[in-house]
Amino acid sequence: QLQLVESGGGLVQPGGSLRLSCAASGFTLDYYVIGWFRQAPGKEREGVSCISSTGGSTNYADSVKGRFTISRDNAKNTVYLQMNSLKPEDTAVYYCAGTSGYVCYDVADEYDYWGQGTQVTVSS
Repeated sequence: QLQLVESGGGLVQPGGSLRLSCAASGFTLDYYVIGWFRQAPGKEREGVSCISSTGGSTNYADSVKGRFTISRDNAKNTVYLQMNSLKPEDTAVYYCAGTSGYVCYDVADEYDYWGQGTQVTVSS
């Protein structure tokens, strides 16, 4: 069974950092594009970042550019989202999603597999 499992969320003060992990089981990530999405209460799900299957191409939402970094370790079957300089407006449930292919997709409908989400709360 193909599964994606997020971890690493939590409560952090503004300006702090968190690293989210997205671990795959039941399949290898080598040929999968992985995206991170987030959904805050009362808001629509939005794309945060994505990484191509080789890791050679990445995209970021304007709101997180310069603060978040996506990376992948295919040997560990895991994709990471390093989040620095966190702001209260980054508070949301963060989801990772995967789809077979090579190039990044920013649209949630392009992804076939989703994790259960991990809560990130930025508050003093």
